[in-house]
Amino acid sequence: MLKLKLEKSFVRKISKIIKHSSAIEDKLSKTFNLLQQDPFNPLLKTHPLAGFLKGLYSCSLTHNIRIVFKLNNDIVHLVNIGTHDEVYKKIL
Repeated sequence: MLKLKLEKSFVRKISKIIKHSSAIEDKLSKTFNLLQQDPFNPLLKTHPLAGFLKGLYSCSLTHNIRIVFKLNNDIVHLVNIGTHDEVYKKIL
């Protein structure tokens, strides 16, 4: 099982998202479990990113909310979370 590492900015964004929709909390827990078991589980719709986000991956939390992460050996570094437009703007 892989380990999850949440960046500080990721944690702040999660708090804001949960505050607006408590239903997301359960979905987030399930997504974290899937990421730990297999980041490429088809349910996550994981795909590699390109351009200035090359080396990172994105998966779907909901229809509109994405999680951006990078893989490093047995650690999934959760980098960003938000709407499609929010996470694909320059984050590095």
